[in-house]
Parts: sequence; C-alpha cells; structure tokens
Amino acid sequence: MDKKLTFKLIPREQQHSDYDWMNIDHADTRVGKVRGRIDGKSVTICSINIFPEFEKHGYAKATIDMFKEHFDTIIADRVRYTAIGFWRKMGFVDQHDGTFVYGVRLTPQSMEREEVRDSSNIGGVS
Repeated sequence: MDKKLTFKLIPREQQHSDYDWMNIDHADTRVGKVRGRIDGKSVTICSINIFPEFEKHGYAKATIDMFKEHFDTIIADRVRYTAIGFWRKMGFVDQHDGTFVYGVRLTPQSMEREEVRDSSNIGGVS
C-alpha cells in the first residue's frame, strides 16, 4: 500500500440506523465500508466490504489493524465460511457460534475479564 487509508465514522444516530458505518478510503477513492456497532472500547463488525476492484490490496487487514489499535475487544459477527481463514489469520478466536473474537471478553461463568487465546493458532495459520 503506497498511501495510508483514511476512515470516516458515520455514527448510527447521524443516519437514523441501527448500525455505525465507516467509510474506508485510499487517497480520494472509496475502497470499502464497514457496518457494525461501537460500544465504548468494544466493536462488533457485522460486515466489512472491500469493493471487488480493490480486493487483494491489504485494505481489510489494514482496517482490522486500525480497529486493534483503538478497541479492547473486536467481535466479528456471523462470519461466513469463506471468511474464516481471514479472521483466524488476523488472530481472532472462533467462539463456535458464528462469531470470532479478538481481545478480551466476559465469560458467563466468571464474569471476569480474560484474554482470548487459542493455542492452536499461535505462530501460524490454522
């Protein structure tokens, strides 16, 4: 990537939506969008869409890396089968309910913060 991406958050209140939207731009060109919900230091990603003509340039990875810098917990919700490899490569852990999580989470059993770890994915791609 020769230039940095820029991200513009469009809060749900501003567009009368149930979701927060984020435009992903490279230079002056829109390359994709993210639909999700921001809740403090946690974000749930419902969809990340890099437009077809801009795929394979690392834009999705750069977007997730930006989220990792700004949020304690990132949840990829309802992950498609074809996208599982991407989320695993990004360090997310399969919750076996269609979601993948990166960061920390609250467990129903303990209600304590704990790091999400997956020892089977350390140092490589599953």
